[in-house]
Amino acid sequence: MINSMTGFGRFEGEVNGRNITLEIKSVNHRYTEFNLRITRGYGFLEEKLKSYITSKIARGKIDMFVSLTEPEDTPTEVQVNHNLAQGYINAFKELSDKYSVRNKITVNDLARYPDVLSVHKTPEDEDRVYADVIVAVDSALESFLNMRKAEGERLKADVLSRAETIMSLVSEIEERSPQTLEEYKARLKEKIEELLGSTDYDEQRIITEVAIYADKIAVDEETVRLRSHFEQLNTYLNSDEPVGRSIDFLIQEMNREANTIGSKVKDAEIAQKVVKIKNEIEKIREQIQNIE
Repeated sequence: MINSMTGFGRFEGEVNGRNITLEIKSVNHRYTEFNLRITRGYGFLEEKLKSYITSKIARGKIDMFVSLTEPEDTPTEVQVNHNLAQGYINAFKELSDKYSVRNKITVNDLARYPDVLSVHKTPEDEDRVYADVIVAVDSALESFLNMRKAEGERLKADVLSRAETIMSLVSEIEERSPQTLEEYKARLKEKIEELLGSTDYDEQRIITEVAIYADKIAVDEETVRLRSHFEQLNTYLNSDEPVGRSIDFLIQEMNREANTIGSKVKDAEIAQKVVKIKNEIEKIREQIQNIE
């Protein structure tokens, strides 16, 4: 099963009284990169989430956004800074006495001054927070992974189609190669007859020259290796393991064989087929850059 490295998933809802909004998206990358943006105060979740996500995703640049709130039943305590409050009261009295102005300070007035009142919440259980967030992660991951799978199937179909085209061109090259030898032999005989003005020449010499030429332009080893590479490609495309990097290396080898064929052939028809093969290989290379 081939997976793309492009995906997106989202969760928005309530988990155990906690409102959570979570998004996960990824694009192609040579390795695995994980980036997290999360509500302030929940940074302790980063390493756990990274470990969890990378156990599900083998490769890609992954961005995750998590926004969450505390459950409504989180214990909360409002504390009074009595020393500070008394300090304010004393200061107001001093001002009233010194400047003969009425002191009308109330509790509500006093509570508005900085740090007189402070809100303290009981620290949350990190394991409980993580468990709640994972519910959201799993929900978002389902659509995320389904998207990567669907895109992967499309990539697979495209690559197989191009591979089939290449194999067809390879067959045409294999069929054409013997014909080029016969054509070379005929041209060689014609040229010798023109030079000698006679058909009386050493046939064995012709055979030797054709054999030397055949050795120079022989591409059977390269076409055999190309077929072997495409058999391996088909195996990779039906694997259940991440194979993007393996296919990338295989494509380089295919391109090398195509270049060797191109450097050997002296026939325009075969040369055109080699150009088509290289174009298809390049298109495959572009596609597999997004395979996990």
